[in-house]
Amino acid sequence: MTVGIVGAGQLGRMLALAGYPLGLDFLCLDPSREAPAGAVAPLLTGAFTDLRLLRVLARRCEVLTFDWENVPAASLREVARLHGARICPPIAALAAGQDRVAEKRLFERLKIPTTRWRAVSSRAELARAIARIGVPGMLKTRRLGYDGKGQAVIRTGADAERAWDRLGRAPLLYEEWVPFDCEASIIGARSRGGELGIYPLCGNVHGGGILRLTCAPFGPRRWQRAAAAYLTRVLEHFRYTGILTLEFFVRRGRLIANEMAPRVHNSGHWTIEGAATSQFENHLRAILGLPLGATHALGHSAMINLIGLMPPRAALLAHPGVHLHDYGKRPRPDRKVGHCTLVEPSAARRDARTARLLEDLAVGVRIP
Repeated sequence: MTVGIVGAGQLGRMLALAGYPLGLDFLCLDPSREAPAGAVAPLLTGAFTDLRLLRVLARRCEVLTFDWENVPAASLREVARLHGARICPPIAALAAGQDRVAEKRLFERLKIPTTRWRAVSSRAELARAIARIGVPGMLKTRRLGYDGKGQAVIRTGADAERAWDRLGRAPLLYEEWVPFDCEASIIGARSRGGELGIYPLCGNVHGGGILRLTCAPFGPRRWQRAAAAYLTRVLEHFRYTGILTLEFFVRRGRLIANEMAPRVHNSGHWTIEGAATSQFENHLRAILGLPLGATHALGHSAMINLIGLMPPRAALLAHPGVHLHDYGKRPRPDRKVGHCTLVEPSAARRDARTARLLEDLAVGVRIP
């Protein structure tokens, strides 16, 4: 059985590596000949909008999935319409996750707490949004923003002018600034038959708009219950198939939804070593109609992203129990080139070991 992956980044790579023990084959499509998944699976090189290549993928694969939330939904709709390709997760969920306004409306419709916001398409609308919501606030592009890109903090009128000059050529969203206490995410799977599997809540720390550290499990049980309930609403709304992630701000014990990702997620990499079944394997199980695997944690896990440049392999692996994942990417500032994980029997021991690892790697963040 062959799974087609639209996108061949590190997420596609880890999907393929999770699928080979299940006897699966993979075929990927990506614009880059150097895409990380191309080292472990056959790769078609071309644009995500190339319908000829998408047709090849649809003919040769039993199901198509994607590893990047900005794969054009219109292209996937067209290949599904013309060739009956089965695409998971659903294209409607992908489209909602690609537009921050559609995403906010979805959260409001499903009664999931989120920030106050306004759509903005002119300087005058930005001024009205600021007057209504106040400052500080965040101005964001409605589309194509990730890892801190496509956004600006607004505290003053001068900030608003500069932000508009930089971002105003695209449709925008202005939302209130949340002085959060911490950030969290929850990941879950829904199978074709409606079976659900929800992972423990994760605590996340970002630096420069990029995820640096994830610890799981995280927070009190009431946070887990609330996050799982919100995630389930989205999964059932779309009759979803595959892995879905919801990201939250936590303010005074209250979860505030920030965004969703209709795919396997960076904050779920800890599940490879730290959960009974990884997010990657459960995504494949879900889209292929197989029973989901257990999602409980095997201990207390930490995941550290390796950004820009891979550290010396020997020095990293000198830390007992550390697992290294090298994506095979060329070094570049602010680029995710790999990650490492560790699993410990207690949160205290995990935190102590993680602190030493963060210090050795010169990652300037604190444990959540």
